[in-house]
Amino acid sequence: MNGMIWVILFGALATYGTRIGGHLILSRFERIHPRVQAGLNAVPAAVLTTLVAPAMITAGPAEWAAIIFAAFIGLRAKLTGMFFASAVLLIVLRQIGFS
Repeated sequence: MNGMIWVILFGALATYGTRIGGHLILSRFERIHPRVQAGLNAVPAAVLTTLVAPAMITAGPAEWAAIIFAAFIGLRAKLTGMFFASAVLLIVLRQIGFS
């Protein structure tokens, strides 16, 4: 248990360091090149893909239903609404034994 606390603390420190470091580097520039801006805009989709893709390999029926539902909701709602709506659907489907 004691080792787990150190892993969590160092992970938090590394995450904070990379986030604040990127902000400090970009704040030094008056203008960001359009290609850099396009790359930064693609980061959220890339991170989401790295989280969802492995989960889809072992996904059961409830997870697939939530993923498809999230895709449809994502066309109309914002990211937060899509996340919460699909999370609620997944919880409900698991509770009724759909998985």
